[in-house]
Amino acid sequence: MYPTALTQLARGNPFSSPLFNIQKVEEPKQSLHGQRTRTLAAAATSDEGPEVEFGSQKYFLLCGFGGILSCGTTHAALVPLDLIKCRLQVDPEKFKSIGNGFRLTVREDGVRGLAKGWAPTFIGYSMQGLCKFGFYEVFKVFYSDLLGEENTYLWRTSLYLAASASAEFFADIALAPMEAVKVRIQTKPGYANTLRECVPKMYAEEGVWAFYKGVVPLWMRQIPYTMMKFSCFERTVELLYKHAVPKPRSECTKSEQLVVTFVAGYIAGVFCAIVSHPADSVVSVLNKESGSTATQVLKKLGPKGVWKGLVARIIMIGTLTALQWFIYDSVKVYFRLPRPAPPEMPESLKMKLGLTE
Repeated sequence: MYPTALTQLARGNPFSSPLFNIQKVEEPKQSLHGQRTRTLAAAATSDEGPEVEFGSQKYFLLCGFGGILSCGTTHAALVPLDLIKCRLQVDPEKFKSIGNGFRLTVREDGVRGLAKGWAPTFIGYSMQGLCKFGFYEVFKVFYSDLLGEENTYLWRTSLYLAASASAEFFADIALAPMEAVKVRIQTKPGYANTLRECVPKMYAEEGVWAFYKGVVPLWMRQIPYTMMKFSCFERTVELLYKHAVPKPRSECTKSEQLVVTFVAGYIAGVFCAIVSHPADSVVSVLNKESGSTATQVLKKLGPKGVWKGLVARIIMIGTLTALQWFIYDSVKVYFRLPRPAPPEMPESLKMKLGLTE
């Protein structure tokens, strides 16, 4: 979303970066494997400089690094709100609202108590961000190659959904241990105050299972969340430029583009919070109570209980999602990573549909 040199990208690639003018450039006619010549769509920019090849190992690793920064830092920054959200979910009789939760926490633990669980939060969500964003880019390319150019264009939203779901499956395995530690610290007073205290204590009581018993509820929470996060964001950006922004995106200043990015991220975050909140409630209670199962917790909470803390989570996830997209895109710009152009109907498909002159 910022002016920078971009590598040449395949015209049929569906993965949106909608804030540049598109110009045609020619790919070299001969490749090592004898592939035919293709016309590529690349973003027009004024800056020149070294670029990272799209789809290369370095490209995927840097995308993963961007995920570490975007997820680890934002989740750590919002630990106080996450702490209150978890307490609303696991002890609604005591913590009745966001304001009440903050007051009680400060009264009982002091201001420092609002930072409980920051270390497992930062480590866990950094690992999740590495897999979430890094594997998302990997699976986008993989599934696009399987579908072919025409089907990639026609089924691009489904492709976003499939790539994000696949990435999140692995991201949650990386997140689960630190998520379990974080929730235990935040919701079980007197159990442990630090990561170093909590991990050996949990291991002594329940073994390795203590760190992975929440992985299935995590999949239930995070996979729908991530599918919504990626697909909704990309579509929302397109809709905002089409219906809300009064001028073409190519004419928008950097500041205006960032406003659109933040708004689209926040809108996507609201939907993310809603679709994943019931499972989030189950995860919070499950990691607080030893020996419980997801089914037992779900029955205990009931239809109304699973929605406790939704307002706090909407605020938290909306802010998180907006900031994560901002940081992730900034990393791609800083390292001059290619950012594919908006989807364009392939010429072969135009001919089949009779859209060519």
